[in-house]
Amino acid sequence: MAEGGDDEEERTEEPSQKKLDDALQRGDVVKSQEVPAFFVLSACMVLVAFLSTPMARDLARPLAGYLGHLHEIPVDRRGLIAVYLEAGKILATVLALPALAFVIAGVAGNMIQHRMVWSGESLIPKLSKISPMAGLKRIFSAESLATFIKGIIKIAVVGIGMWMAVSPELPRLESIVATDAIGLLAITQSLAIRLLTAVLIVMGFVAGLDYLFQRHRWMARQRMTKQELKEEYKQQEGNPEIKAKIRQIRQARSRKRMMAAVPSATVVVTNPTHYAVALKYDESTAAPICVAKGVDEIALKIREVAKGADVPVIENPPLARALYASVDLDKQIPEEHYRAVAEVIGYVMRLKQGRKGWRP
Repeated sequence: MAEGGDDEEERTEEPSQKKLDDALQRGDVVKSQEVPAFFVLSACMVLVAFLSTPMARDLARPLAGYLGHLHEIPVDRRGLIAVYLEAGKILATVLALPALAFVIAGVAGNMIQHRMVWSGESLIPKLSKISPMAGLKRIFSAESLATFIKGIIKIAVVGIGMWMAVSPELPRLESIVATDAIGLLAITQSLAIRLLTAVLIVMGFVAGLDYLFQRHRWMARQRMTKQELKEEYKQQEGNPEIKAKIRQIRQARSRKRMMAAVPSATVVVTNPTHYAVALKYDESTAAPICVAKGVDEIALKIREVAKGADVPVIENPPLARALYASVDLDKQIPEEHYRAVAEVIGYVMRLKQGRKGWRP
């Protein structure tokens, strides 16, 4: 228990979006039972206010026909079954719309709290659900006590609201005995609307507070420890050590390919100790292409490979620095360097031609 308490105290970090999405996929959502109840009561209010009279008329007409012809109904088994079936059909027809309205209101009350979630995890059998000890802990937990107290307060508040709505109508109720059926229906509808209005006002307030409370508790449950945040970052972004190792491997492979291209270069322009840029030019390209470049140790290696492959190495510090900063590997040099590079390559070509023309 102490470890669990410490774990709860360590959950100080706000949940990540991934943690919230995972909770929704498991079916762990913000859910207040008061919000669907409010929507169902609202549907009941609409039905009583606008559809109670037509529904009563649709129900009374066929029943009045039955009552007027009771003497004609056979009392044998077949006749009674027919009466029951007909009465059930009438009730089903009249009550189908209210039932559908209640179902839609209940679904809407849940969907307004969270998006539609399909999860079978709650259907997976778990020993904790059938464990007597776990059940006793749930019954006598602080959450159960809070739910019980909340229910008592809700009943009291709703009761007070209903009394305040009905008490002004108490003197009027004394005359109900002398009222006919049509008048009684109107009085009943009026009182029902007053009661439902009072209950809706109270339930709307209760539902709003309960939703905020349930959301606060849900967000508290989703809080994460610093270690959980680190582990999630590693899962999403990758282990930093592994990423660094992969980066080193890629750089080594790129450097190896670059060095393999140096012998095919036309010239290497250097600074002479810090920068080196290897350029390749032939008639098939519109402009010289950078096949290798580097600074310090890599620049030294490029010069060594170039000398070993008999590639001319020309010292031109301003041009070497400018080319290193402005051209990428396997890309053509920018136009602003055409003139300077052309002079270097021209010089190299003249050197090669001079060597070919010289005989020992």
